[in-house]
Amino acid sequence: MLEEMNQVRQAVEDALALAKKLGATDAEVSMSKQQGLSVGCRLQEVETVEFDYGGALGIAVWFGKRKGSASTSDLSSQALKKTVEAACNIAKYTSEDPCSGIADPSLMVTEIPDLDLYHPADINSDKAIEIALACEKAGLDQDKRIENSDGASFSSHQGFKVYGNSTGLVAAYPSSRHNLSCALIGRDGEDMQRDYAYTLSRVFDHLDSPEQVGKAAAKEVLARLNPRKAATAKVPVLFNSEIASSLFGHFISGISGGNLYRKASFLLDALDTQVFPEWLNIVEDPFIKQGLSSRAFDSEGVATHKRNIVENGTLNTWLLTSYAARKMNLTATGHAGGIHNWLISSGGGDFAAMLKKLGTGLLVTEMMGQGVNVVTGDYSRGAAGFWVENGIIQYPVSEITIAGKLTEMFKNIVAVGDDIDTKGSIQCGSVLVEEMQVAGN
Repeated sequence: MLEEMNQVRQAVEDALALAKKLGATDAEVSMSKQQGLSVGCRLQEVETVEFDYGGALGIAVWFGKRKGSASTSDLSSQALKKTVEAACNIAKYTSEDPCSGIADPSLMVTEIPDLDLYHPADINSDKAIEIALACEKAGLDQDKRIENSDGASFSSHQGFKVYGNSTGLVAAYPSSRHNLSCALIGRDGEDMQRDYAYTLSRVFDHLDSPEQVGKAAAKEVLARLNPRKAATAKVPVLFNSEIASSLFGHFISGISGGNLYRKASFLLDALDTQVFPEWLNIVEDPFIKQGLSSRAFDSEGVATHKRNIVENGTLNTWLLTSYAARKMNLTATGHAGGIHNWLISSGGGDFAAMLKKLGTGLLVTEMMGQGVNVVTGDYSRGAAGFWVENGIIQYPVSEITIAGKLTEMFKNIVAVGDDIDTKGSIQCGSVLVEEMQVAGN
């Protein structure tokens, strides 16, 4: 894989040189390639075994402010020549866009630290199948009420990214990712429920064991059996750690340049104002070793930086690509392609402590639907979870809707737990919101 990465690096340099030769004033070339296997089983029968090997090289060229793009999966010199020529020809027919172009050269990455992202595992299909089957079996064996399965799946992939542009930058890094998941179905009388568990890491040996994942999936399913309806009321709501990150996902949409320059965000005037309680901080750290969203540069080659996104509740920065930055007469922030390891401040204690802080109200463990309006901040989503009284879970609830305004929800966060979920780009614990409208259906 590392040898192939160096070959792609040479192809990127060749494509950039050819673009310059054909008269392009600027150009950028990138390629991400991945290889690995995925297996899936259901009810102890193997359903899928897939080997993945692919990737395409994309090139964008500019003639002044006219842009053309093309791509190819064939890296032969003849194919590269045709692809670059195609991009140049397309540029002749596009309209000028004064905000288009590669990122500011002064913002480009100059050093690529080793973030320890590459840990390939020597796992063949037999081993992968063994892992998936063991995971599902552990779940099925937990209780006679676990009578069906949506299956278990295991995947192990390695790959690399190479990026270059006409400033002379050519940068590359390899990475790996391993994942195991299990989804089970339980029945008690007429009631049927489904739930899942998963584990994810750059390092295979850091995954939870198949037995742990299967048992965790079974535990989640059994807890959800025989749900009740919740009464319509305004109550405190606790989002468990695995779904709490979705709240900050809406925040990301609100402060992203694409929505901002289109005037399509509920946070248009939020910069340098308090949007969360004073105790809440959000730190972005792109340089966490083995981090799932760690990277030294974004998809435009702009260097990433450790940032205080939110400090003492106050929003410090927008998230801007170079295009959005030009639209807003600002500077790109290195967020082309997304965020890089957001760390949400906690301190609310473990999950049991967060339940005590909730007191009497709703614990949400699943969300459905897409009822979030990023323009207005209106929030209304289907949900399921548990009714809690005096800090103790009483019974599961389903077919409910939770609603509010995102700006109010953010400011009314009471606590963030120390039960931090690290399986994503947003790392946070359970989040307690002081009050939301809960409607039983």
